[in-house]
Amino acid sequence: MSKPPPAGPRPERRSGPPAGHKRPSHRPEKPAPDRTHPDIAPDGLPQVSLVRRGVERWQAGHPWIYRADLNGDPALQGGEVVRVVDGRGWFLGKAFYSKLSKISLRWLTYDDVPVDTDFFRQRLALADAMRQRALPGENTYRLVHGEADLLPGLVVDRYGDCLSVQFLIPGTEQRKQLLVDLLVELFKPRAIVNRSDVGVRALEGLTQEKGVLYGTLPGPVAYDEGLVRVRADLLEGQKTGSFLDQRENHVMASQYAFGEALDCFSYVGGFALQLATRAQKVTAVEISDAAAAQLRANAAANKLTNVDVVVANAFDYLRDTLDEGKRFDTIVLDPPSFAKNKDAIPGALRGYKEINLRAIQLLRPGGYLISASCTYHIDEQAFEDMLASAAADAKRRVQIVEKRGAGKDHPVLLNLRETRYLKCFVLRVL
Repeated sequence: MSKPPPAGPRPERRSGPPAGHKRPSHRPEKPAPDRTHPDIAPDGLPQVSLVRRGVERWQAGHPWIYRADLNGDPALQGGEVVRVVDGRGWFLGKAFYSKLSKISLRWLTYDDVPVDTDFFRQRLALADAMRQRALPGENTYRLVHGEADLLPGLVVDRYGDCLSVQFLIPGTEQRKQLLVDLLVELFKPRAIVNRSDVGVRALEGLTQEKGVLYGTLPGPVAYDEGLVRVRADLLEGQKTGSFLDQRENHVMASQYAFGEALDCFSYVGGFALQLATRAQKVTAVEISDAAAAQLRANAAANKLTNVDVVVANAFDYLRDTLDEGKRFDTIVLDPPSFAKNKDAIPGALRGYKEINLRAIQLLRPGGYLISASCTYHIDEQAFEDMLASAAADAKRRVQIVEKRGAGKDHPVLLNLRETRYLKCFVLRVL
């Protein structure tokens, strides 16, 4: 065993500069790191560094990092899985990188694990397990809801034995075949339809795509909503074929329907058919000739003879009907999104107020208004404030009976308000 050093002060240093003196160096100074060329980690993945604001956003749980929060502009093509580090090089997680979008990083994991086939297989299985528990015995639902299911840029809707899929960012577009193979392995579908014909792909430098990726599509598919059977065209219908986010609200609407009912922006009848199971008569207003034809076919298939389909602009119909002095007992407003960006919010609120004001004026005392908005740039409080303003201008007292959102198969991710996009108020006019 070695002896301990002797007690007392240390001997003076015999060589080198005095303490505190900086030794002169004849070596050239090390250049600052070039943040435009990402470092390559030992696992072969490029590394992307965040400024402090980006680190704080990441640690607060938001799954999106904007370009302004990157430490420079990485020389990447887009679609890569990257390691995310802070300014000191400490590992924060992994993400999909987008080159053109303002959203540069989309969170995948906090853990230093391979983002490979097993990674995506487990995420898909995890998403389906929630639906099986929340909707036991159901075979029509949103299977993957993008970031809310920890699979950014991927939407999968299940219609029985057919799947309808959207690949929205380079990260999922470049892994399209892998994801299709996994969907076939896990769910054994008859067909998988690509409905990536959406405008948001342009923000990522991607073109719109539509077609059958796997199997043979049997034509329009049918599924149940409560007592009503609905047909959806997965290739030509809106979104992925239908509006599954409103499915539970469609069924709810029948609970409040009575007397003479009006459904505006009807599409193929999600609300109108439900109203018709209780109301004496339903007027369904739809601007598209093709959707109106499908609505009539859906009503006939369900033997609902009390549905009158009117092809018209809903704004004009509401104004003209009010001028004519007509009144209703139940009204549904389910328009398309009125604001695609924040700049459009004021105009969107004016549009929402116009149709809701007229609907409140059209209702008889004791009548119900079911009013929805899928514009995520307008949050629930702003929508409620608009409804209050419309009621005040109509000089009517209005009760809030229910506040609802999308169905359980469209979960909301905490810290990502964009997944809480759908608002649905049930109001009673006194």
